[in-house]
Amino acid sequence: MTTKERTVAVLGAGTMGSGIATVTGRAGHRTLIHDLDGERVARGVDTVRGFLAKSVKLGKLTAEEGEAAAARIEGTTDLKDLANADVVIEAIIEDLDAKRTLFGELDGIVGKNTLFHTNTSTLSVTGIAAGSSLPERVVGTHYCNPAPLMKLVEVADGRHTADWAHQATIDFLASVGKTTVVTKDRPGFIVNRFLIPWENSCIDALERGLGTKESIDSAVTGALGHPMGAFKLLDVVGLDIHQQVATRLYEQLRDPKFFPPPMVDRMVAAGDLGRKTGRGFYTYDDTRLFGS
Repeated sequence: MTTKERTVAVLGAGTMGSGIATVTGRAGHRTLIHDLDGERVARGVDTVRGFLAKSVKLGKLTAEEGEAAAARIEGTTDLKDLANADVVIEAIIEDLDAKRTLFGELDGIVGKNTLFHTNTSTLSVTGIAAGSSLPERVVGTHYCNPAPLMKLVEVADGRHTADWAHQATIDFLASVGKTTVVTKDRPGFIVNRFLIPWENSCIDALERGLGTKESIDSAVTGALGHPMGAFKLLDVVGLDIHQQVATRLYEQLRDPKFFPPPMVDRMVAAGDLGRKTGRGFYTYDDTRLFGS
Protein backbone atom coordinates (compact mmCIF):
# COMPACT_ATOMS: atom_id res chain seq x y z
CA MET A 1 0.00 0.00 0.00
CA THR A 2 1.47 3.35 -1.06
CA THR A 3 0.93 6.82 0.34
CA LYS A 4 -1.48 7.75 -2.47
CA GLU A 5 -4.99 8.77 -1.49
CA ARG A 6 -7.14 5.90 -0.24
CA THR A 7 -10.75 5.66 0.75
CA VAL A 8 -10.99 4.87 4.44
CA ALA A 9 -14.20 3.91 6.24
CA VAL A 10 -14.28 4.50 9.99
CA LEU A 11 -17.05 2.59 11.75
CA GLY A 12 -18.21 4.39 14.88
CA ALA A 13 -18.47 8.16 15.34
CA GLY A 14 -17.55 8.26 19.02
CA THR A 15 -14.30 9.18 20.74
CA MET A 16 -12.03 6.75 18.93
CA GLY A 17 -13.85 6.85 15.60
CA SER A 18 -13.74 10.63 15.28
CA GLY A 19 -10.14 10.67 16.45
CA ILE A 20 -9.08 8.07 13.89
CA ALA A 21 -11.02 9.88 11.15
CA THR A 22 -9.11 13.05 12.04
CA VAL A 23 -5.86 11.15 11.55
CA THR A 24 -6.77 9.65 8.17
CA GLY A 25 -8.37 12.81 6.77
CA ARG A 26 -5.43 14.95 7.84
CA ALA A 27 -3.05 12.47 6.18
CA GLY A 28 -4.73 12.87 2.79
CA HIS A 29 -7.18 9.97 2.68
CA ARG A 30 -10.86 10.34 1.80
CA THR A 31 -12.62 9.36 5.01
CA LEU A 32 -16.18 8.16 5.56
CA ILE A 33 -17.48 8.11 9.13
CA HIS A 34 -20.26 5.57 9.60
CA ASP A 35 -22.63 5.15 12.53
CA LEU A 36 -26.17 3.88 12.97
CA ASP A 37 -27.47 7.23 14.23
CA GLY A 38 -27.42 10.33 12.02
CA GLU A 39 -26.93 12.67 14.98
CA ARG A 40 -23.88 10.73 16.11
CA VAL A 41 -22.48 10.88 12.59
CA ALA A 42 -23.01 14.65 12.44
CA ARG A 43 -21.39 15.06 15.85
CA GLY A 44 -18.41 12.96 14.77
CA VAL A 45 -17.90 14.96 11.58
CA ASP A 46 -18.17 18.19 13.58
CA THR A 47 -15.58 16.92 16.05
CA VAL A 48 -13.11 16.19 13.24
CA ARG A 49 -13.63 19.52 11.53
CA GLY A 50 -13.39 21.34 14.86
CA PHE A 51 -10.05 19.70 15.60
CA LEU A 52 -8.76 20.62 12.13
CA ALA A 53 -9.89 24.23 12.57
CA LYS A 54 -8.09 24.36 15.92
CA SER A 55 -4.95 22.96 14.27
CA VAL A 56 -5.07 25.80 11.74
CA LYS A 57 -5.54 28.35 14.54
CA LEU A 58 -2.51 26.93 16.36
CA GLY A 59 -0.41 27.02 13.18
CA LYS A 60 -0.04 23.24 12.94
CA LEU A 61 -1.82 23.26 9.57
CA THR A 62 -2.11 25.98 6.95
CA ALA A 63 -5.59 27.25 6.15
CA GLU A 64 -5.43 25.45 2.81
CA GLU A 65 -4.37 22.18 4.45
CA GLY A 66 -7.13 22.46 7.02
CA GLU A 67 -9.79 23.14 4.39
CA ALA A 68 -8.57 20.25 2.22
CA ALA A 69 -8.58 17.84 5.15
CA ALA A 70 -12.06 18.93 6.24
CA ALA A 71 -13.34 18.41 2.69
CA ARG A 72 -12.17 14.79 2.80
CA ILE A 73 -14.44 13.99 5.77
CA GLU A 74 -17.93 12.69 5.04
CA GLY A 75 -20.56 10.93 7.11
CA THR A 76 -23.09 8.20 6.40
CA THR A 77 -25.51 5.83 8.10
CA ASP A 78 -25.63 3.46 5.11
CA LEU A 79 -23.05 0.66 5.00
CA LYS A 80 -23.49 0.43 1.23
CA ASP A 81 -21.75 3.81 0.92
CA LEU A 82 -18.56 2.06 2.03
CA ALA A 83 -18.42 -0.18 -1.05
CA ASN A 84 -15.28 1.45 -2.44
CA ALA A 85 -13.34 1.50 0.82
CA ASP A 86 -9.72 0.38 0.67
CA VAL A 87 -9.45 0.20 4.46
CA VAL A 88 -12.25 -0.32 7.01
CA ILE A 89 -11.41 0.68 10.57
CA GLU A 90 -13.90 -0.61 13.14
CA ALA A 91 -14.18 1.47 16.32
CA ILE A 92 -17.61 0.55 17.65
CA ILE A 93 -18.63 -0.67 21.10
CA GLU A 94 -16.47 -3.39 22.68
CA ASP A 95 -18.91 -6.19 21.99
CA LEU A 96 -17.69 -9.33 20.25
CA ASP A 97 -21.00 -10.25 18.61
CA ALA A 98 -21.53 -6.71 17.32
CA LYS A 99 -18.07 -6.58 15.76
CA ARG A 100 -18.41 -10.04 14.20
CA THR A 101 -21.81 -9.20 12.75
CA LEU A 102 -20.56 -5.94 11.30
CA PHE A 103 -17.60 -7.56 9.56
CA GLY A 104 -19.89 -10.26 8.20
CA GLU A 105 -22.21 -7.62 6.73
CA LEU A 106 -19.28 -5.78 5.17
CA ASP A 107 -18.07 -8.96 3.43
CA GLY A 108 -20.95 -8.59 1.00
CA ILE A 109 -20.34 -4.87 0.39
CA VAL A 110 -16.62 -4.15 0.05
CA GLY A 111 -14.03 -5.73 -2.23
CA LYS A 112 -12.11 -8.87 -1.33
CA ASN A 113 -8.84 -6.95 -0.95
CA THR A 114 -10.24 -4.38 1.47
CA LEU A 115 -8.33 -4.39 4.75
CA PHE A 116 -10.40 -4.87 7.90
CA HIS A 117 -8.93 -3.19 10.99
CA THR A 118 -10.40 -3.53 14.47
CA ASN A 119 -9.49 -0.95 17.10
CA THR A 120 -10.18 -3.36 19.96
CA SER A 121 -7.75 -3.71 22.81
CA THR A 122 -9.74 -6.04 25.06
CA LEU A 123 -11.33 -8.57 22.71
CA SER A 124 -9.67 -11.28 20.66
CA VAL A 125 -8.72 -10.20 17.13
CA THR A 126 -9.10 -13.86 16.14
CA GLY A 127 -12.59 -13.93 17.62
CA ILE A 128 -13.63 -10.77 15.79
CA ALA A 129 -12.11 -12.01 12.53
CA ALA A 130 -14.26 -15.15 12.76
CA GLY A 131 -17.22 -13.00 11.74
CA SER A 132 -15.68 -12.43 8.31
CA SER A 133 -15.59 -15.00 5.52
CA LEU A 134 -12.03 -13.74 4.89
CA PRO A 135 -10.39 -13.68 8.34
CA GLU A 136 -6.99 -13.43 6.69
CA ARG A 137 -7.61 -9.73 5.97
CA VAL A 138 -8.48 -8.79 9.57
CA VAL A 139 -5.81 -7.04 11.69
CA GLY A 140 -5.98 -5.48 15.14
CA THR A 141 -4.93 -1.82 15.13
CA HIS A 142 -5.23 -0.18 18.55
CA TYR A 143 -4.82 3.61 18.28
CA CYS A 144 -3.62 5.21 21.48
CA ASN A 145 -6.03 7.85 22.80
CA PRO A 146 -6.38 10.67 21.87
CA ALA A 147 -5.70 9.35 18.38
CA PRO A 148 -4.96 12.71 16.68
CA LEU A 149 -2.26 13.52 19.24
CA MET A 150 -0.66 10.17 20.07
CA LYS A 151 1.74 8.63 17.55
CA LEU A 152 1.56 5.00 18.62
CA VAL A 153 -0.64 2.25 17.18
CA GLU A 154 -0.44 -1.33 18.40
CA VAL A 155 -0.74 -3.95 15.65
CA ALA A 156 -1.94 -7.45 16.53
CA ASP A 157 -2.54 -10.23 14.01
CA GLY A 158 -5.32 -12.75 14.45
CA ARG A 159 -4.63 -16.45 14.15
CA HIS A 160 -5.39 -16.41 10.41
CA THR A 161 -4.14 -12.93 9.47
CA ALA A 162 -2.21 -13.13 6.19
CA ASP A 163 1.29 -11.73 5.79
CA TRP A 164 0.07 -9.40 3.02
CA ALA A 165 -2.58 -7.93 5.31
CA HIS A 166 -0.07 -7.42 8.11
CA GLN A 167 2.40 -5.62 5.83
CA ALA A 168 -0.32 -3.57 4.13
CA THR A 169 -1.46 -2.47 7.59
CA ILE A 170 2.04 -1.38 8.59
CA ASP A 171 2.34 0.57 5.33
CA PHE A 172 -1.07 2.21 5.76
CA LEU A 173 -0.29 3.30 9.30
CA ALA A 174 2.98 4.80 8.11
CA SER A 175 1.01 6.75 5.50
CA VAL A 176 -1.01 8.42 8.28
CA GLY A 177 2.10 9.27 10.29
CA LYS A 178 1.83 6.58 12.95
CA THR A 179 4.55 4.60 14.71
CA THR A 180 3.66 0.93 15.08
CA VAL A 181 4.38 -1.63 17.77
CA VAL A 182 3.62 -5.25 16.95
CA THR A 183 2.10 -7.24 19.80
CA LYS A 184 0.34 -10.54 20.38
CA ASP A 185 -3.42 -11.09 20.26
CA ARG A 186 -3.79 -11.06 24.04
CA PRO A 187 -6.19 -9.13 26.33
CA GLY A 188 -5.08 -5.51 26.66
CA PHE A 189 -2.16 -5.87 24.25
CA ILE A 190 0.77 -3.89 25.70
CA VAL A 191 -0.63 -0.42 26.37
CA ASN A 192 -3.82 -1.25 28.28
CA ARG A 193 -2.04 -3.93 30.31
CA PHE A 194 -0.12 -0.99 31.81
CA LEU A 195 -2.59 1.89 31.36
CA ILE A 196 -5.77 0.52 32.94
CA PRO A 197 -4.20 -0.49 36.28
CA TRP A 198 -2.37 2.87 36.40
CA GLU A 199 -5.56 4.85 35.73
CA ASN A 200 -7.37 2.78 38.36
CA SER A 201 -4.57 3.58 40.83
CA CYS A 202 -4.94 7.31 40.15
CA ILE A 203 -8.71 7.12 40.66
CA ASP A 204 -8.22 5.15 43.87
CA ALA A 205 -5.69 7.71 45.11
CA LEU A 206 -8.20 10.49 44.49
CA GLU A 207 -10.97 8.59 46.24
CA ARG A 208 -8.72 7.96 49.26
CA GLY A 209 -7.83 11.66 49.46
CA LEU A 210 -4.13 11.30 48.70
CA GLY A 211 -4.38 14.36 46.47
CA THR A 212 -6.75 16.45 44.40
CA LYS A 213 -7.36 15.75 40.73
CA GLU A 214 -5.22 18.78 39.92
CA SER A 215 -2.32 17.75 42.15
CA ILE A 216 -2.33 14.16 40.91
CA ASP A 217 -2.41 15.31 37.27
CA SER A 218 0.41 17.77 37.98
CA ALA A 219 2.48 15.00 39.55
CA VAL A 220 1.88 12.76 36.55
CA THR A 221 2.91 15.38 34.00
CA GLY A 222 5.59 17.13 36.03
CA ALA A 223 7.39 14.16 37.58
CA LEU A 224 6.51 11.16 35.41
CA GLY A 225 6.70 13.01 32.10
CA HIS A 226 3.25 12.05 30.83
CA PRO A 227 1.90 14.48 28.20
CA MET A 228 -1.54 14.51 29.87
CA GLY A 229 -2.73 13.92 33.41
CA ALA A 230 -4.69 10.77 34.23
CA PHE A 231 -7.96 12.59 34.89
CA LYS A 232 -7.76 14.79 31.81
CA LEU A 233 -7.04 11.67 29.76
CA LEU A 234 -9.95 9.80 31.33
CA ASP A 235 -12.24 12.72 30.48
CA VAL A 236 -11.18 12.48 26.83
CA VAL A 237 -11.56 8.69 26.74
CA GLY A 238 -14.87 8.77 28.62
CA LEU A 239 -15.59 7.19 32.00
CA ASP A 240 -18.05 4.80 30.38
CA ILE A 241 -15.37 3.57 27.99
CA HIS A 242 -12.86 3.17 30.81
CA GLN A 243 -15.44 1.19 32.77
CA GLN A 244 -16.12 -1.10 29.80
CA VAL A 245 -12.45 -1.70 28.99
CA ALA A 246 -11.41 -2.24 32.60
CA THR A 247 -14.30 -4.63 33.24
CA ARG A 248 -13.59 -6.63 30.08
CA LEU A 249 -9.96 -7.05 31.05
CA TYR A 250 -10.87 -8.04 34.60
CA GLU A 251 -13.30 -10.65 33.27
CA GLN A 252 -10.56 -12.23 31.18
CA LEU A 253 -7.56 -11.85 33.47
CA ARG A 254 -9.23 -12.01 36.91
CA ASP A 255 -6.62 -9.63 38.28
CA PRO A 256 -8.11 -7.12 40.79
CA LYS A 257 -5.93 -4.27 39.58
CA PHE A 258 -8.01 -4.14 36.37
CA PHE A 259 -11.35 -3.79 38.19
CA PRO A 260 -12.63 -0.17 38.05
CA PRO A 261 -12.86 1.60 41.44
CA PRO A 262 -16.33 2.43 42.85
CA MET A 263 -15.96 6.11 41.88
CA VAL A 264 -16.14 5.09 38.21
CA ASP A 265 -19.51 3.42 38.70
CA ARG A 266 -20.89 6.48 40.50
CA MET A 267 -19.70 8.86 37.79
CA VAL A 268 -21.14 6.72 35.01
CA ALA A 269 -24.46 6.43 36.86
CA ALA A 270 -24.56 10.22 37.22
CA GLY A 271 -23.80 10.76 33.52
CA ASP A 272 -20.49 12.46 34.31
CA LEU A 273 -18.66 10.75 31.47
CA GLY A 274 -16.06 13.39 30.66
CA ARG A 275 -15.68 15.99 27.97
CA LYS A 276 -18.44 14.58 25.76
CA THR A 277 -21.04 15.27 28.45
CA GLY A 278 -19.49 18.53 29.64
CA ARG A 279 -18.51 17.11 33.02
CA GLY A 280 -16.28 14.33 34.26
CA PHE A 281 -13.39 14.90 36.63
CA TYR A 282 -13.30 18.42 35.19
CA THR A 283 -16.03 20.58 33.61
CA TYR A 284 -16.05 21.78 29.99
CA ASP A 285 -17.82 24.48 28.00
CA ASP A 286 -16.67 22.86 24.75
CA THR A 287 -17.91 19.25 24.65
CA ARG A 288 -16.10 18.35 21.44
CA LEU A 289 -13.70 15.56 22.29
CA PHE A 290 -10.62 17.49 21.21
CA GLY A 291 -11.76 21.00 22.06
CA SER A 292 -9.74 23.50 24.07
